[in-house]
Amino acid sequence: MSAVGQVDAGAVSKYESNKVNGSRSDYGNTIGDVKLSDKGAKYYEELKKKYSGMDFVLVSNDEVEGAEQKASKFANKNRTLVLIDEEKIEKMAADEDYRKKYENIIGNADNQLEQMKQKLGSGTLANVKTFGIKVDDHGNSSYFAVIDKSLAAQKERIAKNHEAKAEEKKAADKKASAERLEHSRDKFKTDGENLETISASTVDELLKKLNDSYYAGMSDRARTEQEKMLGTNLDFKL
Repeated sequence: MSAVGQVDAGAVSKYESNKVNGSRSDYGNTIGDVKLSDKGAKYYEELKKKYSGMDFVLVSNDEVEGAEQKASKFANKNRTLVLIDEEKIEKMAADEDYRKKYENIIGNADNQLEQMKQKLGSGTLANVKTFGIKVDDHGNSSYFAVIDKSLAAQKERIAKNHEAKAEEKKAADKKASAERLEHSRDKFKTDGENLETISASTVDELLKKLNDSYYAGMSDRARTEQEKMLGTNLDFKL
């Protein structure tokens, strides 16, 4: 088999000579003006089918930096986003060893995120719109989460209203109180989301950042002993 460097040069040459016009319908979710060779496009479809439980976003080479910040529009609560650049797809299509390496990285990163979700508090997890993975050219995974900060504020308002009404209102007023609360919840949804992307180089770091962000938004509410234990380090091994 040719050396990786030699194969990469061939892949780039083929990439330059066999570009096809890229669009959302061609490749699915994209960031930037992406264009793959025929071989690259065929492999990309195979990759998406192999990891059908994840949502892939193809990123143009000039949009790699900061791509996490643009991924919120593809957020899916129940599916992990994978940001992968067009150059990496071309290399994976051309080199079997390179392909296996990066496919294993993607699979392992997804498993780590699934384990991390089990360590998040229910309130923190409820704020997350989607989790994501990005792998650099050196095989290092980075992780990110798109959160809706408005949800934490909503929960805080609901909690405070509930406490005040529980003290001040009698049983006869509870039905009307619930109706007002439901009305405010519906109104809040129409005001739009307050999205933020949190990035981290490890799942441990992402776990801590997510919990810190959640409790910063809930700073006026007393935390239980169980909540205080959340955000401790996890020991992940590939």
